[in-house]
Amino acid sequence: MNKITSPRIYAVLLSVILAAGQLLSQQNRQANKEFEPEVGQEGKDVVWVPTPQALVDKMLELAQAKPGDLLVDLGSGDGRTVITAAKKGIKAIGVEYNPDMVALSYKNAEKEGIKDKVEFINGDLFEYDFSRATVVTMFLLPDINLRLRPQILEMKPGTRIVTNTFTMGDWTPDDTARADDESTYWNTAYLWIVPAKVEGRWKLQPAGELVFLQEFQMVKGEIISGGKKETFSDGKIRGDEITFTAGNIVYKGKIRGNVIEGTAENGKSITKWTATR
Repeated sequence: MNKITSPRIYAVLLSVILAAGQLLSQQNRQANKEFEPEVGQEGKDVVWVPTPQALVDKMLELAQAKPGDLLVDLGSGDGRTVITAAKKGIKAIGVEYNPDMVALSYKNAEKEGIKDKVEFINGDLFEYDFSRATVVTMFLLPDINLRLRPQILEMKPGTRIVTNTFTMGDWTPDDTARADDESTYWNTAYLWIVPAKVEGRWKLQPAGELVFLQEFQMVKGEIISGGKKETFSDGKIRGDEITFTAGNIVYKGKIRGNVIEGTAENGKSITKWTATR
């Protein structure tokens, strides 16, 4: 069978699953039996398709999630990502619109003996304030990712965002990984690291000016000093760290609000530099 790689095809596949899920959900309601989730069941914004456990593990690995982090899973389904994180000592919160899935998540956490270490919120992911998170995980459709993107870009620089299968439009991932599970289409994880904002003019110390043009984590611009101008186009921001090369000098810096402090290396010597705005 040919491997499906196009996100558009994935979206079509999920639409087919939705139609099947609506029928299954209706049958379950009619049968009036204890709730059991069905792959493809109808949700507010997406259908429920569980992330394979191998990919859950890969997503947490890609995000370098660890104790001390606060992980928020948007659209947490049966709770498996939150539960997996909690078992690693990570504080984790799931946001899920379906109250039956929230109840199921707590049952699953209880089976793992960690019910007191997880939190599941029955709510709308578009209304929940997840700005405190240091790691955000999602298995949502591309259009929903794009709706969340402005809010994500306002988060603290260095926040890690990991998705299952679907991307963030023209915001290029910082990293990609695949789970060792070829039995499912849902085996690719994408990582974005929220970049600090540097767009604009900065005063370069001890003299000069630094101009940044920024598109997500990519930057280009120019350094103006002593009547000379050096341009650069290879700049990259990773959280609060920036690197770029102008002329034969490699600049590295740490961004702290309106101050950047770092080093400049030309292969022979290393000097310190500071920029403010």
